[in-house]
Amino acid sequence: MSVFDLNGRTALVTGGARGLGAGMAEALARAGAAVMIGDVLAEAGRETADAIGRSGARSGFVALDVTREDSWQAAVAATVAELGGLDVLVNNAGVEISSLVVDLDPDDIRRMCEVNIVGVALGMKHGLRAMRPGGAAGAGGVIVNVSSVAATIPFPGIAAYSATKSAVDRLTRVAAQESGKLGYGVRVNCVFPGLVATEMGLGLAADMARLGLWPSAEAAVGDVIGLTPLGRLGEVADMADAVVFLASDAARFVTGVGLPVDGGMGM
Repeated sequence: MSVFDLNGRTALVTGGARGLGAGMAEALARAGAAVMIGDVLAEAGRETADAIGRSGARSGFVALDVTREDSWQAAVAATVAELGGLDVLVNNAGVEISSLVVDLDPDDIRRMCEVNIVGVALGMKHGLRAMRPGGAAGAGGVIVNVSSVAATIPFPGIAAYSATKSAVDRLTRVAAQESGKLGYGVRVNCVFPGLVATEMGLGLAADMARLGLWPSAEAAVGDVIGLTPLGRLGEVADMADAVVFLASDAARFVTGVGLPVDGGMGM
């Protein structure tokens, strides 16, 4: 059996309706996992879950607002009840709002903190509670948090977003320490994706032009590629395969780390 085989395991992916989250959910399903899509985008979320189901994997959708504790409780309970457990949690849901530091809007900062920090913290809380001995699933497992290359380099126009993604890294490492010391049997890691040409990624490039930091979105993308030793943007599959690795037995002795998946940009 391959160490990347996830047959018999169940995953919950937040922000799984589209973009990176959908790609991660699909990759987990291809590796054999049953996958629950958790998202506020109900129509898109159900479509992604249905597409995964048509591929032969067990799948489902649950409405999930990661900023609300009651929503997390319901989503975890639904995953365990409908798919039979919870072995992998991918905290992917995130919000990016670009701004120069001199123009920062406190409401935008609060929104990013709510989704990117509070959402991840609550996800780990309820994921650990479900996976630890005596929990609703109780068989241990894996949590993978999605940070960003923005947590590792100073990139203009995204100061507040970068701060929230740096917080994801710190949350990850502390949770891994606690899980290990308390015998939860849950590994906790994060990934640092580079720029990917998703709706969010292309929107970020357009924002850089709007803010006057680059003459055009194309110029911003070109400079990102120039800063990347592998000489290209990331692809959804690059990020998704890294998540499958961390979720699998290939990473059985890996916890408390941040894995750059950025083509070397964050070196």
